[in-house]
Amino acid sequence: MITNHIIKNCIEEVNSISKVDFLVADEFGTILATTSDFSELDKNVLFSFAQSEAESQEVKDILMLKVVDDGNVTFVLAARGGEEKFIVGRIVASELRNLVVAYKDRIDKNSFYQNLLLDNLLLVDIYNRCQSLHIDAVAPRCVFAIELTENSEISGIEMVRELFSYQNGDFVTTVDENHIIVIKALDDSDTYEDLDDTARMLVDMFNSEALTNVRVSYGTIVREIKGVSKSYKEAHMALDVGKIFYPDKKIISYSSLGIGRLIYQLPVHLCQMYIDEVFGGKLPEDVDDEILNTINKFLENSLNVSETSRQLYIHRNTLVYRIEKLQKATGLDVRNFEDALTFRIAMMVLAYIDFTRV
Repeated sequence: MITNHIIKNCIEEVNSISKVDFLVADEFGTILATTSDFSELDKNVLFSFAQSEAESQEVKDILMLKVVDDGNVTFVLAARGGEEKFIVGRIVASELRNLVVAYKDRIDKNSFYQNLLLDNLLLVDIYNRCQSLHIDAVAPRCVFAIELTENSEISGIEMVRELFSYQNGDFVTTVDENHIIVIKALDDSDTYEDLDDTARMLVDMFNSEALTNVRVSYGTIVREIKGVSKSYKEAHMALDVGKIFYPDKKIISYSSLGIGRLIYQLPVHLCQMYIDEVFGGKLPEDVDDEILNTINKFLENSLNVSETSRQLYIHRNTLVYRIEKLQKATGLDVRNFEDALTFRIAMMVLAYIDFTRV
């Protein structure tokens, strides 16, 4: 429903141009907004007019008009200001009617897209609703998911809506208080590099304008409206996979999740069996964070001892000592490619197991 603030802005803007005063009430006669005192009209007068058959009525030099949508009175508009009130009043009534239609259209589309994302619609209903809501059923789209921090003091949805064109087929909605969903209409020429640019723009906007960190993921491009749910599920999975395996990344694409996607879809009991094989059930207690950080940096540098020592500002003998300490605890010598790969996968599997226990 249109807020009183929007109604007030509308009539005040026209009032500043035309000098005609306005009052807007609901169908029960409750005053919602006014540009001046209308003491001549009380709630009973407004309500009686709303219930009458008359389309307009003049009371004490005040013109009253109905704003009707689908045969029902939505608002009562009162205008005062000489002969101009007859023309200007009808212009404002028409503007209010257009606002009602536009907001109702947005609400209907929001309900449709939310049910579409959550797979609450039958296939035949999807295409019927698209036709009634004037939504292109066949067009390239992609779903972006924006994850706000749990302690974020902003909702951010209005800020995101300003970036995407409702007229071009983009739509912004929410599924819960910490996630904003963008259904982005695409051109046939758009690539995944373009999607990455859009995601980067969203991250930068929240960093600069809202001073808050967000994580943005996106699914694959779909060609029909029925595929939007699939793209949303992919974006949601990308957020989870990124949170588990790539916590430093702010932008996560479903199409580039790598081995993290495979591990995420494995049954937990198989993951636990793998950890039993590698570590005997769990990572040894004497493998602390210092050793893990050192080994991760060693793997990032393609098993290069000199480069890893330089980046960590430690002597190469210290690095070798930590590698040998890990080997003694786990039996894995990460200087060997096969053992390094085993250790890397095992750490990712452990991260996934910990995630499922939360």
